[in-house]
Amino acid sequence: MKQASFESRHRDFWQKCEALLNELESGKTGHHEQFLPAYRQLCQHIAIARHRGYSPHLVEYLNQLNWRGHQLLYKQRSSTLTGMFDFIRVGFPDAVRRHMPYVGLATALMYLPTILLIMLILWQPEWVFYLLDSHQLAQYEAMYDPGAEHIGRAREADSNVAMFGFYIQNNIGVAFRTFATGILFTVGSLFFLIFNGIFFGVIAGHLSHLGYSDTFWTFVIAHGAFEITAITFAGAAGIKLGFSLLAPGSLSRLVSLQNAAKDVVPILYGMTGMLVIAAFIEAFWSSNSSFSPTVKYSVGAVMWILVICYFTWSGKRYELR
Repeated sequence: MKQASFESRHRDFWQKCEALLNELESGKTGHHEQFLPAYRQLCQHIAIARHRGYSPHLVEYLNQLNWRGHQLLYKQRSSTLTGMFDFIRVGFPDAVRRHMPYVGLATALMYLPTILLIMLILWQPEWVFYLLDSHQLAQYEAMYDPGAEHIGRAREADSNVAMFGFYIQNNIGVAFRTFATGILFTVGSLFFLIFNGIFFGVIAGHLSHLGYSDTFWTFVIAHGAFEITAITFAGAAGIKLGFSLLAPGSLSRLVSLQNAAKDVVPILYGMTGMLVIAAFIEAFWSSNSSFSPTVKYSVGAVMWILVICYFTWSGKRYELR
């Protein structure tokens, strides 16, 4: 069946679904018995549209209806604590997987510059002076000097709690700047993803060249699994905002932006939680030099495996295609 015929046959049903969702989201309870059958049929329509390769605009429209229904399905008769558990188990990873094209692009923009710059600096160490000034380099060298009293940041020994607060403020600031500037037709998010990737690559390459590999990599590996991933997700959400303005389809740019903003809210909630976890690990574990590099690398590897497994499989049995 051609897309035009498919849309013509089911357009009235989709409009009824949208009206039903509007009523239920506003708190009206008179049509709950219609919700589950309509939601199941909507999921079938999404599966058909994906399988037949219909336009991204149509698939995105159906996905938005599906997500609103999904939210209602898990919100009904659930306590705040249960709803939070459902969001962690299903809502957040599902939202990330639904935006995988944006997440994939953001990941490439973050990680490719990092890898390339590390390789470049290790091959041609003098390049670091074209990218950072000597004062900045001296600060990072002092922070990760194996002889430093506190690895990662000059600070007092009893300031873990204060540093926890600092890391939360700093990391959330970086992430939301990366997200919010995406409204500039994706340019801001693209810039900050590439900038963060370049900056991390330059520092990592320079410190590795100096022989500070163990102090640097054992510090960043564990909390980086949450922090870098969260910032990447922030960039993906920002790109989604900007793209909604670049290609609004048949919608007005304002409506397209509103829909995109509503669609990425779960990613922003989950990303914020990840940054809090990252700040806790960074303040209380990463800077702890009483463990051997082997232990810290092992813990860091476990953190990355947990993050990858969580976003790959968590909640998949509950996904409706």
